[in-house]
Amino acid sequence: MWAPRAAFSIDGGFEAHARDLSVIFIDLPLIVLGGALVPLLTWALTTRWTGRPWVATLAAVAALALGIWGLLEWWTPRQHPDPGYGPGI
Repeated sequence: MWAPRAAFSIDGGFEAHARDLSVIFIDLPLIVLGGALVPLLTWALTTRWTGRPWVATLAAVAALALGIWGLLEWWTPRQHPDPGYGPGI
């Protein structure tokens, strides 16, 4: 889900004038760490509080789904200026 949205920032468009490599060095590590740590932390805390692994698994899957949804709603890397601006004829 990350790569198609970040493709323009990595490529930079026409003559790489809009290249922004912070999506690789900052955004990608934060996305990976958040995607790995949030469900794991949710699972650990739910297991500790309830003692039931199936409840913890459901909570971890819900945390992962909400995290992906929230990230896709919040994170918007630079995109093409407008639909008419393209490679030409």
